[in-house]
Amino acid sequence: MKIEMKKIGFILICAMTTSSIWNVMVAQKFAYIDTDYVLLHLPEYSEAQGELNQMAVDWQVEIEMKLDAVERLELAYRAERVLLTAEMRSKREEEISTKRLEARELQKEKFGVEGELFEKRQELIQPIQDMVFEELKDIASGSAYMVIFDKSNQSNMLYTNPKYDISDRLIKALGFVPGETIESDGNDGEESKSIQDRAKDAINKGKDSATDRIQGAAAGVRGGGNTVNSRSKD
Repeated sequence: MKIEMKKIGFILICAMTTSSIWNVMVAQKFAYIDTDYVLLHLPEYSEAQGELNQMAVDWQVEIEMKLDAVERLELAYRAERVLLTAEMRSKREEEISTKRLEARELQKEKFGVEGELFEKRQELIQPIQDMVFEELKDIASGSAYMVIFDKSNQSNMLYTNPKYDISDRLIKALGFVPGETIESDGNDGEESKSIQDRAKDAINKGKDSATDRIQGAAAGVRGGGNTVNSRSKD
């Protein structure tokens, strides 16, 4: 009888503990925001992304000009190779390799992981993100939210209940009207993308285009009968 009473007592303690934990969890307040949606309302963010996009395009043009110069040197070299001495061929091949390396280095300098574009993005975007974060902290503190999640790009939130979406509340706190987003002149489905996505597309286009040109030029030379990397003996 005593053993049974102990079991019952243990079960009751477990039940009360579980109930207490559940009550604490229920009492905690959670919410989420969609950062991409919020940023669509900020003119400062749109302007910053526009500046970054233009920089990416300008640098892409600069890189492609260097690649055009390399291609012209290669075409001239192929046409004249049979007329050149071994020393002259070596000098021309070295010049072409140097020019191609300069294009690669410029691409890395501008579009690399810690390149100028990355640094400029930090300079322009970080203050905006800090402003949004400070406003969000005030909301979290005032409403006693324990956690505020972000359901924007690459989020692992599989389901969200709109009831707990405080994005519009954050937008109002920042001084803007929910739904009045910054419009773009994008076409072909671009208008359905966020400002952040459109910026990434422009930046990636610049990086990919330059990379393709570098690799294509190198492959073209390797595939030809007269190559820069494969020298024939006199």
